[in-house]
Amino acid sequence: MKLKCSLCGTAYEFIYEKGAPLPPNFPFCSKRCKSIDLGKWLNEEYRISTPLPKAENLTEIEREIFAEFQEETLAKLLGDDVKSE
Repeated sequence: MKLKCSLCGTAYEFIYEKGAPLPPNFPFCSKRCKSIDLGKWLNEEYRISTPLPKAENLTEIEREIFAEFQEETLAKLLGDDVKSE
């Protein structure tokens, strides 16, 4: 399947098998585009326009999913498979 890089617009081949992890640079065409995007977040060039939901309004399942997402994202940013205990 052909996709466009969400940063530079380059068309690239997206190969994914159900149950497998997403390609390492998804949704970008390369590590370079992925790094540029991260830099824009870190330099506060991007902003989330709506506030995040308050934790007390989340269901138990939503809290678990959010916590798991935070752990996975932190591990990816740090380049580790570190999970909080």
